[in-house]
Amino acid sequence: MRPENLKTKIFLDGGDPKETREIIALLGFLDGQTTNPTLVAKNPEAKARLERGEKFTEQEIYDFYRGVVQEISGMIPQGSVSIEVYSDFSTGSKDMFEQAREMNAWIPNAHIKYPTTAEWLKAAEQSIKEGIRVNMTLCFTQEQAAAVYAATRGAVRGQVFVSPFVGRLDDRGENGMDLIKNILRMYRSKVELFTNQSSALTMSHVEVLSASVRTMDHFMYALALKSDIITAPGKIIREWAEKGMPLPVSDYEYNAGALKSVLYQDIDLAKPWPEYNIAHELTDIGIEKFATDWNGLIKK
Repeated sequence: MRPENLKTKIFLDGGDPKETREIIALLGFLDGQTTNPTLVAKNPEAKARLERGEKFTEQEIYDFYRGVVQEISGMIPQGSVSIEVYSDFSTGSKDMFEQAREMNAWIPNAHIKYPTTAEWLKAAEQSIKEGIRVNMTLCFTQEQAAAVYAATRGAVRGQVFVSPFVGRLDDRGENGMDLIKNILRMYRSKVELFTNQSSALTMSHVEVLSASVRTMDHFMYALALKSDIITAPGKIIREWAEKGMPLPVSDYEYNAGALKSVLYQDIDLAKPWPEYNIAHELTDIGIEKFATDWNGLIKK
């Protein structure tokens, strides 16, 4: 069952309802799940179909994706299920928002995933105005997180996640966990202007969802930082469970090895979101990867 002092929400990063069921049985709880086109492509049923040489029509893949998230949603009705819109570099904010409306109607506990770029921030801004919850993904900088905060200003807590990708920064020699630490510090510093220190951990309207978690060290440090949410693949969650679901000690230290530090920036969160520099090559690479995986499922 859930450790008594665990405040961070634990999400599974995956696209297989069978795995969701197994993780719930193992932990005794699960707070949510994140999905994306790559994970849908790895779903055993989808893989088996592709191995038979049977790709999906565009309608069939949307129906398949809807069926997957509906099954997952039924297992965690009080949790959150992130559903990613299809996007490539030609997709405009209007088209994305129409997708978001449709996908949001699939289940009652959806967060719609948009990559953190200008077009998608426009869609996120409109989504919040219409009561659609969002998860801004493929975040690699503090300024991108600042833009998410500004674009969704007025939302209540629970409506907005931002997903910094730890592992992909590590892959290029940067300490991805520094990004988690820096964004949490930035959001909490803003809150401290209006509230006391004891409640500063719970008042930002944007929740930080530590994503692209690759190792138990990532997982444990995210817990130590009091990340609002961690999403991790099944193998990491299983490893944590096998160790007895430990929580980090008060003097826990993360060993970043030779990874280059990502320095904290003092950023004004009161600016309009278009004033932030949100371009990042890893965001672009991620969009291209998701689009490729999605298109690989569809017969032309």
